Amino acid sequence: MDSSSPPGVLFRLFPPEARSAPLARRFVRSALRGVAPEVVDTAELLTSELVTNAVLHARTEVEVRIWSHGGHVRVRVGDGRPDRPLVPRESRPYAGAGRGLAVVAGLASSHGAHVGEGRKTVWFELWPKAPVPPTSGWGSMPMYGRTATVTLIDMPYIVFRAAQQHGDELLRELMLTPRVEERAGVSGAELLIANDVANVINACMTSALAETVTSGATVTLDIAFPLDAAPAVDTLRHVFEQGDVAAQLESLLTLPAPPHVRSHDRWMLDQLVTQLSGGPPTAWTLLPGVPDTTFVELAPWDAGDVEDSSVPTVAADEDGWIIAANAALADLLGWQADELIGRPLTVLIPEHLRERHRAGFTALRLTGRSRIMGRSIPLPALHRDGSLVHVRLHVQSQEAVDGRAVRVGQFKPTATAAGEDRPVSRPDHGPSVRLHAGAAAAPRAGDEKATRAWERLSLLADTTTALSSTLDLREGLRRVCHVLTQQMAAWCVVDLLDEHGDAERVCVVHREPRALSVGVDLGRLPPVSENARGPLARVLNGAGPLLITDIPSPDQAESALDARQLRLFEQLGAGSTIMAPLRARREVLGALIVVRTRHDAPFTEQDALLVADLVQSISLSVDNSRLHQHTRTTAERLQRSLLPRLPHIQSMEITARYAPSSTTAQVGGDWFDAFTLPDGDTALVIGDVSGHDLNAAVTMSQLRNMLRGIAVDCQDRPSEVLRRLDLATLTLYPHSTATCAYAVVKGPHNNDPREVHHSSAGHLPLLLTCPNGDTDYLDSASGLLIGMDSTLPRTTARDLLPAHSTLLMFTDGLIERPGESLSDALDRLRRHTAALAQAPLDVFCDELILSLGAGSTDDIALLALRPIPPGTQERHGR
Repeated sequence: MDSSSPPGVLFRLFPPEARSAPLARRFVRSALRGVAPEVVDTAELLTSELVTNAVLHARTEVEVRIWSHGGHVRVRVGDGRPDRPLVPRESRPYAGAGRGLAVVAGLASSHGAHVGEGRKTVWFELWPKAPVPPTSGWGSMPMYGRTATVTLIDMPYIVFRAAQQHGDELLRELMLTPRVEERAGVSGAELLIANDVANVINACMTSALAETVTSGATVTLDIAFPLDAAPAVDTLRHVFEQGDVAAQLESLLTLPAPPHVRSHDRWMLDQLVTQLSGGPPTAWTLLPGVPDTTFVELAPWDAGDVEDSSVPTVAADEDGWIIAANAALADLLGWQADELIGRPLTVLIPEHLRERHRAGFTALRLTGRSRIMGRSIPLPALHRDGSLVHVRLHVQSQEAVDGRAVRVGQFKPTATAAGEDRPVSRPDHGPSVRLHAGAAAAPRAGDEKATRAWERLSLLADTTTALSSTLDLREGLRRVCHVLTQQMAAWCVVDLLDEHGDAERVCVVHREPRALSVGVDLGRLPPVSENARGPLARVLNGAGPLLITDIPSPDQAESALDARQLRLFEQLGAGSTIMAPLRARREVLGALIVVRTRHDAPFTEQDALLVADLVQSISLSVDNSRLHQHTRTTAERLQRSLLPRLPHIQSMEITARYAPSSTTAQVGGDWFDAFTLPDGDTALVIGDVSGHDLNAAVTMSQLRNMLRGIAVDCQDRPSEVLRRLDLATLTLYPHSTATCAYAVVKGPHNNDPREVHHSSAGHLPLLLTCPNGDTDYLDSASGLLIGMDSTLPRTTARDLLPAHSTLLMFTDGLIERPGESLSDALDRLRRHTAALAQAPLDVFCDELILSLGAGSTDDIALLALRPIPPGTQERHGR
């Protein structure tokens, strides 16, 4: 461990070349003749790892010294780069690089490193069948040269680990790739600089992370970084960019970086260069356009989160096999949850979308890019009985603790959940650990009363922020518990009562997540008796807050409910607890339980008063969430009632799609309709009432029913039907306006082709797509919006409707994008329908929604009709 060597030491110098690793292995084997074979094998392996590290990272002459006595072996590997410290890594099963030091630490009896004058030495010892020496570990390696402090604010810890692993693998691949300049566009000199500075970054980050807590999703670090390294960081950025391009072109074995890893690398390297030049720091959470930055996506993937979610959810591995699914998804699609495990994800995807899914999944793996990741996509899912269930699919990428990527998809049914929660403007990333608190906000030292008041206000503010950061009640309560375990409790629990008075445990959060491995169950609790005198039963009946500093044993429980709670107290070492009811509008909604262990200072009456304040805001949030859910359920029922049943017409296919906005109310003013007139013709309607709320939906329903009555009664040309609708709207609903297109499909009569007679009240034109891909907007009969002026004349246009052509009616949510002209949007739709001209009609509609409607901030309605000559055998739409 010092620089001296005992007698009998053998040593050899090796050049900084790849061939040195096998030469060193042979040297070890020849030097350890007579030593036990298993010891020789281990020494050979560990020496090979250390020599490889020296060749790759130091690139100086490598000295290997070997000493053995009585079966004990010591090996020292030295290089001439003391300014490049060791970077021990977490051992991760799927890591493609960075395992050398972990292997040494795992197999050696003792190991370490030290820096001498102009030299760095790494050593290990093997002591078979003997006590392990007391000194063992890498210790700390100094950083030489002038440094500056770089602050990385709100760095996503999980993404950093993924980016570190991918960067190591990419650099290793480039270092070992022949003709690297030809394959990846980087020179050997650039690659050496990039490899050096990447090692420096990893060493600095490892040192900073070792001094702070990383339990939250984000962490803020102050890093000591070499002051003159900015040019080298720019080189590393260039190498990463070129290497990623080469990976996308499949010129390398390494896969391209996923989008969130690519964004993280860009942000971190920009921060290093900017701050080394004297610029200010920019937080990751303030970076515009960063993908995959929600709280859930930054947290490590956990199958329990899928199972606990009330939203239909499925998780798949990188090869597209289902590894987790919850009961909500199984119920939605007609499966048992355990039946889905191990099946390909395509069992949930309609046949006509499977090829698209496979292509997208493959592209994600090969290019790291996805058009749907992190977005809300309206599409049909496949029920087990073969029927289609229309949903909004939200896919996110998370990382398992073993380094694998996991794709998590949420299926929100549009038939029963017509909209989607509005995303918050500032995503919450869980507790953010900072090494420098805002001193200006804190009270001055010595003022104990002011300090307590400031801590109380800070805790109230943090819990309020946690609750308001998501519209998902359970996630909000889980975040509140995370805040409480960071600031006042060792662990905490939330139980909720449903409308029938049954209790359910919705979350248990511990300051140390591993403590929950003892088997803490969520879900339904034993019944709550009105006469029960145990603490939890009393709280759920409205008593409290209760401060308990002497926790009873489980055998003292007076009911099954309290027995379960006391067993949990015993399992997690509770020393004191505060149990408080969640009450709103004179109704008990549940209970909040905060706990300290026997090793913590017990709760006091002041703590109980603070918890009493906390549960007021928590109760209000729970009550508001339930009111929101009630409103949402009402809207869902309204939405179902407003979706018409399409007629089944011989020799004609009709298909419709409705995709509610992903950011607005549950229902809106878009509508479509199709029905058969008394004379046998087919009426088609599409429209959009101004507004995106319940009032717009009610007005839309009234206009739709009026138009149906007018059309059936008069059976006149479309312009006259719209004129009468206009007059009725101005008379009955004078403050409402709407766009509407009304068309009547006539024929065929005798041998005459079908015709479509149509008129528009301010609506987007009908689009006719012929089987050969020719397209034509039918825009010759446009007029004013409904509700503007019923005295102005309207016109009716007549156009041929060839067999197998597709007539498309749609609302503006399908095509309009901020900052884009209407003509460009219409041209884009024309190109898509031309490409889909011969696709089945359901594929035609689904592909339009997937290609154009993903992420739309407006409702989308579309109605498609395709005439089929008599005798043609095609599947009719519904």
